[in-house]
Amino acid sequence: MVARVVIAAPGSGSGKTTVATGLIAALRARGHVVAPFKVGPDYIDPGYHTLAAGRPGRNLDPVLVGEHRVAPLFRHGTRGADVAVVEGVMGLFDGRVGQHVASGGFGSTAHVASLLGAPVVLVVDVRGQSTSLAALLHGFRSYRPGVRIAGVVLNQVGSDRHEQVLREACADVGLPVLGAVRRAGEVDVPSRHLGLVPAAEHGAPAVRAVAAMADLVAASVDLDAVLAVARSAPPVDGPVWDAADEVAPVPGRPVIAVAGGSAFTFGYAEHAELLRAAGAEVAVVDPLRDERLPAGTAGLVLPGGFPEAHAEALSANEFLREEIALLARSGAPVHAECGGLLYLAAKLDGHPMCGVLAAEAAMSPRLLLGYRDAVAASASVLGGEGARVAGHEFHRTRTLPEHGDRPAWAWRDHEGVVRRDGFVQGRVHASYLHTHPAGNPAAVRAFVEASAAPA
Repeated sequence: MVARVVIAAPGSGSGKTTVATGLIAALRARGHVVAPFKVGPDYIDPGYHTLAAGRPGRNLDPVLVGEHRVAPLFRHGTRGADVAVVEGVMGLFDGRVGQHVASGGFGSTAHVASLLGAPVVLVVDVRGQSTSLAALLHGFRSYRPGVRIAGVVLNQVGSDRHEQVLREACADVGLPVLGAVRRAGEVDVPSRHLGLVPAAEHGAPAVRAVAAMADLVAASVDLDAVLAVARSAPPVDGPVWDAADEVAPVPGRPVIAVAGGSAFTFGYAEHAELLRAAGAEVAVVDPLRDERLPAGTAGLVLPGGFPEAHAEALSANEFLREEIALLARSGAPVHAECGGLLYLAAKLDGHPMCGVLAAEAAMSPRLLLGYRDAVAASASVLGGEGARVAGHEFHRTRTLPEHGDRPAWAWRDHEGVVRRDGFVQGRVHASYLHTHPAGNPAAVRAFVEASAAPA
């Protein structure tokens, strides 16, 4: 049985990422093999978890993969580990708006904790609080009795006296204090328009930030007490997710290039695992550095990321842009999500891109964010028209036009208005919608099959 603990908070900005990442790194420093997870669709926090753990950070998202896959994916991600740390999303009970389960909002941290039978440690930003903390903790602990809050980490503690009063408040409601973190600026990580700068972009400073988080947590949190909480979780039996069980291999072993590097960091570990299980040879290409696609490339995956932050450098790599345009014109399958869509456009903030799509992209003042129940508006290399998928939209850019004559997806917004998104052009599928391949493995196999077949 793998010990496990969920790091949650009353709301966003409470310090979950600092505590969770620091805990992962501090436990690893003590000799533990730590499996890191993030609740929800977030791509950025798992990058810091990966640095801290030395193994892939993975996501657990009931909305994108279905709640029946959460525990199997967790078991898959914990192979070889002795403890798992799961960082929550937003507030403990915050899930998809309008959808609820017994433990709280659907897709919430509480929902995932209940699916895993995992105890919760609540990280509370205590600035401006003293005895009132007891009322907050009482409310969170009693709101959903099926969710076990096993302890508290006090964050942003101002002084010894402040800590004493807060500990008394926790004692009043019978919740143990597992740590008290003083205010510290040395673990700050730069952010931009969509949150933290990804670890892969931030390089050495990200490594230093993770080390600072580890030192802070090791000095401020009772690691033995947290481990005792993690080990109190009951056994979780059942199947283990395996990519080989999800897709049958396609003959021919086509080479599929997947964009990586600093500009394209938004991907799920299970995607490459499914591509390989479906018979592909996966080769990483960095559009900021590599001037050629990998030899024999038969298909191309362009995941999300922040190409808008690297538009000038991406544009300067003319050789690769031209090679990608030639690949697309040759009829090779191309699958692009969000940042990948921007890279395929004619221009991004005025900088020439690959020119595969007759669209121009630019920054927008409006953030589009949220889950989407999407329907394939056109048949493509990912599957037939009418296929349904759960996806997530997260961007502050726009394309003009917003979609092609053959849109990739359609969905209804919260007002019931049908929205269309993306482009299906030949064997190119490009859209803003992020999807989790484990939630739709058939689309991965369809893409590999298309890559193995002549255009």
